[in-house]
Amino acid sequence: MNRKLYVGNLSSEATEEELRFNFSQAGNVLSVALIKDRMTGLNKGFGFVEMDSEEGARKAIESFNGGELHGKVIVVSEAKPPKDRQEGGGFGRDNRPRQGGFGRGPGRPGAGGGRRY
Repeated sequence: MNRKLYVGNLSSEATEEELRFNFSQAGNVLSVALIKDRMTGLNKGFGFVEMDSEEGARKAIESFNGGELHGKVIVVSEAKPPKDRQEGGGFGRDNRPRQGGFGRGPGRPGAGGGRRY
């Protein structure tokens, strides 16, 4: 079993310190990371907790999955490894090559690319 746990459906009010305190009841916590929105700085509603042992991770899942924090039922499960970004061969979010932009085709006027008449 992986010692890194995914914690989802978190309230925007949840803090790393709060998660560290709660999960320390199941075992020693190595790290806590809430994923935050780059623009607003608010947490996106999920994060990761790394426990020092598989036993602690298993106990945390049993204790906290389906539990409530700030009025929301949270999800705690084993974290999955990140997907390889190169997988699928696409260039854009939907695996289609990106269109337009700087130096490619006519584009929009003033966008930095293409001919101007």
